[in-house]
Amino acid sequence: MTNSDRPHPKNIFDLTGRVACVTGASSGLGRRTAVALAGAGAKVVGVARRADALESLKAEIGDNCMVVVADVADRAGIPDLVHAVSTPFGAPDILVHAAGINTREAADDVTSEGWDQTIALNLSAPFFLSQAMVPEMRKKGWGRIVNFASLQTTRAFPGGIAYGATKAAIAQLTRAMAESWSKDGITANAIGPGFFPTELTQAVFADPDRAARNAAQTCVNRNGRMEDIDGPLIFLCSDASGYVTGQVLMVDGGYTSK
Repeated sequence: MTNSDRPHPKNIFDLTGRVACVTGASSGLGRRTAVALAGAGAKVVGVARRADALESLKAEIGDNCMVVVADVADRAGIPDLVHAVSTPFGAPDILVHAAGINTREAADDVTSEGWDQTIALNLSAPFFLSQAMVPEMRKKGWGRIVNFASLQTTRAFPGGIAYGATKAAIAQLTRAMAESWSKDGITANAIGPGFFPTELTQAVFADPDRAARNAAQTCVNRNGRMEDIDGPLIFLCSDASGYVTGQVLMVDGGYTSK
């Protein structure tokens, strides 16, 4: 890219002309991601298992959003999923893996089913879906992959052994993706949210004392608000982050700094 080709600094966060695929788009931070990227100009394809929630997302965003009902943990279904996602607006330039599960099983109570389900959705799906979408990004010489890490990428929480194992692995997966694909213009980074009010953290926010303790652990003395994720995500999905890859950006109010 020459100097004349570079976006003006005012436009480096503009996603107009880009196509984004967001998994886990039916609720929580996945839904917020879809809304934020559409607000920045991208055409968005939301993927999740709940058709009614996806239709609600489509209605909220409008014509720049299409939805696909699918289970991203179904590895055999990935070719059909890629085709479905690529049909409305063309092959995605941006892929955000927000789908996830936390079974909240204590170490002594972890079941094979719970473990395998967690690995399949939180770790295997981001890799195999990315692997399937990289060829079209490579043809364009531009792509953005954003994984979802967690406080448990580096911290151990009660009842989080399976979830934490996958989120620690996401950090290394992100680095390995960057090593493999960034030479082709495809960056790979991860967002590490702190405590945000989502379905996954419903148990945390249902306990006011626990929520207050978590807020006190941050440097800004509060838990996350949904809008706090917008800027970091748009940064990692835009031209603004062209020289940033293989990184985990913690969006946690400084929780992991204390």
